[in-house]
Amino acid sequence: MASSSSLPQTWRYRVFTSFHGPDVRKTLLSHVRKQFSCNGISMFDDQWIERSQTIAPALTQAIRESRISIVVLSKKYASSSWCLDELVEILKCKESMGQIVMTVFYGVDPSHVRNQTRDFGIAFDETCQGKTEEKIRIWRQALTNVGNIAGEHFLNWDNESMMIEKIARDVSNKLNTRISRDFEDMVGIETHLKKLQSLLHLDDEEEAMIVGICGPAGIGKTTIARALHSRFSNSFQLTCFMENVRGSCNSGLDEYGLKMHLQENLLSKILNQNSMKVYHLGAIQERLCDLKVLIVLDDVDDLKKLEALADETRWFGPGSRIIVTTEDHEILEQHGISNTYHVDFPTSEEARQIFSRFAFRQSYPPYNFGRLVERVTKLCSSLPLGLRVMGSSLRGKKENEWEVILNRLENSLCQDIERVLKVGYDNLHENDQSLFLHIACFFNLEKDDYVMAMLSDGNLDVRLGLKTLAYKSLIEISTEGVVVMHKLLQQMGSQVVQRQEPWKRQILIDAHEICDVLETDSGSRSVTGICYDTSTIQDEVYIRAGAFKRMRNLRFLSIYKTRFDRKDRVHVPEDMDFPSRLRLLHWVAYPRKCLPHTFCPEYLVELNMPENELEKLWEGPQPLTNLKRMNLNGSKHLKEFPDLSNATNLEGLFLDNCESLVEIPCSIGSLHKLKYLYMANCLNLQHGPTHCNLASLEVFQLIGSRNLRKIPDLSTNIKTLVVTDTVLEEMPDSFRHWSRLTRLCIFGCEPTLEKLPDFIKYLHGLTVLQLLNLRKLASLPELPASLTSLTVASSVLLETVPFSFDSTIEILYFPNCFKLGREASRVITTIALHAFLPGSKMPAEFDHRAIGNSLIIRSDFKRFRICVVISRKEKMEKDVPKLLCRIGINDCYVEKLILQGVQRIETEHMFISSFDLLDKDGWLQQDNEISFEFSSTSLEIIECGVQIVVDKTD
Repeated sequence: MASSSSLPQTWRYRVFTSFHGPDVRKTLLSHVRKQFSCNGISMFDDQWIERSQTIAPALTQAIRESRISIVVLSKKYASSSWCLDELVEILKCKESMGQIVMTVFYGVDPSHVRNQTRDFGIAFDETCQGKTEEKIRIWRQALTNVGNIAGEHFLNWDNESMMIEKIARDVSNKLNTRISRDFEDMVGIETHLKKLQSLLHLDDEEEAMIVGICGPAGIGKTTIARALHSRFSNSFQLTCFMENVRGSCNSGLDEYGLKMHLQENLLSKILNQNSMKVYHLGAIQERLCDLKVLIVLDDVDDLKKLEALADETRWFGPGSRIIVTTEDHEILEQHGISNTYHVDFPTSEEARQIFSRFAFRQSYPPYNFGRLVERVTKLCSSLPLGLRVMGSSLRGKKENEWEVILNRLENSLCQDIERVLKVGYDNLHENDQSLFLHIACFFNLEKDDYVMAMLSDGNLDVRLGLKTLAYKSLIEISTEGVVVMHKLLQQMGSQVVQRQEPWKRQILIDAHEICDVLETDSGSRSVTGICYDTSTIQDEVYIRAGAFKRMRNLRFLSIYKTRFDRKDRVHVPEDMDFPSRLRLLHWVAYPRKCLPHTFCPEYLVELNMPENELEKLWEGPQPLTNLKRMNLNGSKHLKEFPDLSNATNLEGLFLDNCESLVEIPCSIGSLHKLKYLYMANCLNLQHGPTHCNLASLEVFQLIGSRNLRKIPDLSTNIKTLVVTDTVLEEMPDSFRHWSRLTRLCIFGCEPTLEKLPDFIKYLHGLTVLQLLNLRKLASLPELPASLTSLTVASSVLLETVPFSFDSTIEILYFPNCFKLGREASRVITTIALHAFLPGSKMPAEFDHRAIGNSLIIRSDFKRFRICVVISRKEKMEKDVPKLLCRIGINDCYVEKLILQGVQRIETEHMFISSFDLLDKDGWLQQDNEISFEFSSTSLEIIECGVQIVVDKTD
């Protein structure tokens, strides 16, 4: 028998086995070891360590370093204090490290272990003699816990060897479903691997398969592939992770030579033979066609390279799996790879965890760093690479240092991030590079047809270019056709523009350079766009009349402020000439009363001039057939609205806060492609649009116009209607046909309604109804059965609600409705998934409760309702009020934004919300400790409570 000091310190035991030696036959142990060895599993037991009163440190280390512990429980197991201490240590590792514990009941019933009865209990009682009460309590708890773990019952098996074979298989399978500790801390890894496992079809041993992993640079494709390789490599005869295939090209080689070179690299790695030489392109098939292999080809950027390394699945033996990671989805399509996993961006919660693990070495930020962490995740737009780099760079720094670093990074991309992101851009054709830069500077988050309209008169094939950028993961195009470029890629694009040679630049974005160009007439023909943030300059800028004349190809002019102030620094001469072929005119706070008489809007796609000094735009009708969007919000001096009869392709018209506007011309009736019409707070409007029965109109907003008493006739396609209560005096005949109306919002004005019209019950498609500031409203009408969300704010006379306990409305918000009766409040708090209403007494069903902002419960269930009693703080923060909930699950944390943008409340209110806890990477166990901590900068948290929701299935 060896002493504990002879245990090799470098061993890493995969399975630890705990048993009482005299009680278990040596033939059984020998069979177990043999089966484990056949399955490539190393087993450790304590039989060769010298026994003492306490378990040896080397044994504790062996338990902690094992992936699985098997506890063989026999009648005499509890007669050994050594075994009981082993068991306590094993269960500690299960709790703290997620170690897998398997049980074998060897001649003893699980209930006897659980309750310490019969022969097992007698042996336990004898061991307890002379021990402290605390020691006995710990042992009893450990035995109770291990007795509840389902395992193999020896008496249920006729054949001992078959039971051991099954245990060995189970252990092997469990080991293969866990990954190396190198990846255990990666947020969301289990979710990624589960989705990939379903694509890999690992149970299909008949054929080889190629699977793609696709996504933008920095999203974690390589890390996911490494974790996948780590988890499943034991199931294959040979494995190879071939990293950075993009960088493996050997300059000076022709196509054939490159393919030979790549095959040599792959075979050298997978066969573990240095500098292996091949003499024909059939070498991979020749060497691997009979072997079950797992190969990861990481960062593939060229179809020829993929063809060289994995041209056909028959090159590899049955059951083989080839994983290809790439930013370029087109390569996978061209190679016929249909099984592709697209790596999504992490959720906001996951982004906070990723950042926190690198910045704080834990899954959540310290309490006083919450706001800064939010700022970082927004800056990185949840890109894992950015979160990791930023977290590492900010680790250990103080709050004031964070502020300085973040201010700098908001204007300049970190080199480590830029180096990774720029690789994809550098490999683009120059036309696609130009398209990328125009999207980065002007067209991010715009519809694809809008981008094509903007760039249609250039030499770019925009449709093909968008497809190329999407294939290469440099943009995404949503199902609604919106072009989305990640914020860090957009920032990288800006830096590319700034580093170009001045005479090559198509786009000007540096404010000081633009000032110089506009004041000295020094622009060039190469310039196609100007993106000018005037809030970054201090001095006055006087644009020269001919500043744009030399920039004949200027198409996109954007002059704006990222920091709002009332000072106008840009001065425009009366006779200034705009570019003749301008397609985008975006000018915030345009300083003159009218556009120049030479202005020609013939090519304009968007006119976006909010907060201006305009009294009118131009004289008479103009050629406006290309115009898609017109935004004149905040044109407080605009008295004369232009004739839009020629704007036959206009889709959006925005006229909020045009306070001097008196009437809308009848030409609006010819805008048959108009989808969005906004007219909020046009205070002096006497005559609203009379012809709005436009087939395309989906959203119509008409609020704050005191003189209007009627909603115009609207088409049956209207989806969202936002109006003031005054216009409800006379309803159009068409309201019964608004079958597609899903959202209705009614704002209260001075002569506020006491009763709503009955027409609401006929809106059978309505899902959202918002009644805001109707202070004299005393009752609600019958509501349509389709309704899922109802908000009634500041109706201080309202006492009852027109629905009962069987209603299916999910969201019920009644802020500042102080007269709600007890029965109405009871209905609201009972049926709603989310509710907000006056009250300080928490409903009885929230039976776990605490004074203050936090509480802890224990539960096996995953569905909860929470209730928080809140009041307004004396000094409200300027930010939009938010209520956050940080949920801890067995010491792992997530943070949820549960309430945002709440109306200013006058008294104590209750907020109720429902949610399911998702099992994030195995956090949930039996008997979970779950903590809830609520926080807000603007709201005082008085009391909180939790209701555990038990379904029939539970």
